[in-house]
Amino acid sequence: MTSPDRAGEKKDKLLFTPGPLTTSSTVKEAMLRDLGSRDTAFIAAIETIRNSLLGLAGLSREKGYECALMQGSGTFGVESVIGSAVPPGGKLLVVINGAYGERMLKIAGVLGIECEALRCGENTKTDPDAVASRLDADGSITTVAIVHCETTTGIINPVEETGALVRERGKTYIVDAMSSFGAVALDLEKAKVDFLVSSANKCIEGVPGFSFAICRGEELARCEGQARSLSLDLFAQWKGLESNGQFRFTPPTHTILAFEKALEELAEEGGVAGRAARYSGNYDTLVAGMGALGFKEYLPREDQGYIITSFRYPTHPAFDFTEFYTRLSEKDLVIYPGKVSDADCFRIGNIGRIEQNDVKNLLAAIASVLEEMGIESGA
Repeated sequence: MTSPDRAGEKKDKLLFTPGPLTTSSTVKEAMLRDLGSRDTAFIAAIETIRNSLLGLAGLSREKGYECALMQGSGTFGVESVIGSAVPPGGKLLVVINGAYGERMLKIAGVLGIECEALRCGENTKTDPDAVASRLDADGSITTVAIVHCETTTGIINPVEETGALVRERGKTYIVDAMSSFGAVALDLEKAKVDFLVSSANKCIEGVPGFSFAICRGEELARCEGQARSLSLDLFAQWKGLESNGQFRFTPPTHTILAFEKALEELAEEGGVAGRAARYSGNYDTLVAGMGALGFKEYLPREDQGYIITSFRYPTHPAFDFTEFYTRLSEKDLVIYPGKVSDADCFRIGNIGRIEQNDVKNLLAAIASVLEEMGIESGA
């Protein structure tokens, strides 16, 4: 793949994070244009994006699927779907093994939706059979929500196997694919997904500003009149886009233009398979290099994806994460703090407009920082 060159740009720090992330110069340049929200060129961009997202998922309107864009971060999109898809008097089961599953539970609680959690350890994949057993034991559950790639750790949950069991029992199935869509293959039809939610600033490598939901049309139609919010009404948002191509309220115009360019660059890279290959290469380089430096991964290798990796703190008494983070940031390299509740970890993302050479430079910087802190590499 030929990446847009970063040469000539103002010096930015490289973001080894799960989003917002490092973007190409051409995606940034796409924002250097002012369009009105009712401009025909802007409306055309919205339509192109909606169709492209369906195509990226291997779906189409002819197959009975729809796509709606929603202003705000990925969490806004998740709240829109939960607040619109769970029927009045319905009950939500949230399958949880990390902070983002917990966030869905909190959203439901704030919205006044009856909900319960099915939890497992943060270092354990969710269990489809446990979901089926809970549904069989509680017929009042109408809706199931799960995270595909739990960004807390980078674990990949078995959403296809879970979806088949959810559909067999006639329940609605919501998948948070925030950190996976666009770079991790997922067959939405096979997985029986009714609502998939993701965001502009993740694997598609756009900038923050909106989220999107890919919906099974039959389930989307049931959302009419159910929303617990005016601005986050998923059905009304879709209906508005269908009627005149416009957002109901002020759209993130520059973010939309950047995302249209990001989708073009994803296609040029070879789609999901091409992006997965680059991210996988970044991941392989990262875990090999971190292992050589003495770092231990939080998850078993077979359970983690290539999006983001959690590493345990070294046991050396001189290690301090804040100092470690700050020294790397001073070298223009940004990593992520940990979110694991039962272990001291930090996270390194493999996504965004970064290549294996960038990862190698990060590894060299980490080795240098360890030396500066008086910690022997590989110890």
